[in-house]
Amino acid sequence: MDERIVEHAAVLVEWSARIEAGDDVVLAVAPGAHDLAVAVAAELGDRGANPVVTYTSGEINRAYLRAHDDEFDENPAHEHALYENADAVLSLGGGRNASAMADVPGQTRSTHATAREKVREAYMNTDWVSTVHPTRSLAQQAGMSYEAYREFVYDAVLRDWEALAEEMSGLKERLDAGREVRIVGEGTDVTMAIENRTAVNSTASVADDSHNLPSGEVFTAPYGTEGHATFDVPMTVRGKRVQDVRLTFEDGEVIDYDGPAVIGEILDTDDGARRLGELGIGMNRGIDRPTDSILFDEKMAGTVHLALGRAYDACLPDGEAGNESAVHVDLITDMSDDSRLEIDGETVQRDGAFRWEAGFEE
Repeated sequence: MDERIVEHAAVLVEWSARIEAGDDVVLAVAPGAHDLAVAVAAELGDRGANPVVTYTSGEINRAYLRAHDDEFDENPAHEHALYENADAVLSLGGGRNASAMADVPGQTRSTHATAREKVREAYMNTDWVSTVHPTRSLAQQAGMSYEAYREFVYDAVLRDWEALAEEMSGLKERLDAGREVRIVGEGTDVTMAIENRTAVNSTASVADDSHNLPSGEVFTAPYGTEGHATFDVPMTVRGKRVQDVRLTFEDGEVIDYDGPAVIGEILDTDDGARRLGELGIGMNRGIDRPTDSILFDEKMAGTVHLALGRAYDACLPDGEAGNESAVHVDLITDMSDDSRLEIDGETVQRDGAFRWEAGFEE
């Protein structure tokens, strides 16, 4: 076995999920993630954890959703109980076909997501972490050779996370103290309030309320959004290729959009889908190109992403629910050229370089 797979598993179990002896763990394994699952199982056994292994794939989900009549049972008790009784969920992605769900109707997906809100809440209340094992289908989706894609994945995952966490803490402090963020770039001039929010220093560890490996972003929960934003980084949303989506905001809500029909489907999911749940700023310089995978692309240094839908509780004051929705869909804009990010009028990032980095120009 490639030693990097073993290292990936160790980072996931020890640094990211902080698994301890006696923890009850759901290990969700995609078809192409077998080798990583073996390495993770060894790590779990070494720590005396109690895994339950599930198998998940786009093909299975497609078959079920296309055959169903769209009248889904709310909160299926057996699935809810699985997550409600788990300490952690480790999701190992790596399917055979990245577009397996492309022909599932958007309305079916939305109805299914809404019916499973309590299941999703139980899942989110665990120490969950998502990662992927490099597969040929993901390499193809990224437009890379398999060999090059493996190098890319491990460059992003096997980092000095403590050092990166220290670097990102400076941006977190600025966001925590700030009242307003403004993003300006080609086709974008949007402002949003962030006062009384707590930014998450997303260090790929549940200790910092960070749940993705790789990570490398700082995010918060904005509100009161005004203006317009264009998302030019190409990506696949619900099996549909999207790029250059433009959203127009007024009083915190999307009032108009320009883009494919799938964006409209997402916006129509529920009231919260028309509001932002997240402002995220990518800082992982091990991710140096878009790969059509949100797990990587939203952390790419020199990008900013805004998410329609659900806000994360970690960003909110005690007792405040924040934006609630059955969806959380990220859209990404490139900040590497002719752009700036301001916090309370101070330019913190210009043309992809942060104020504290070499190459920043006032």
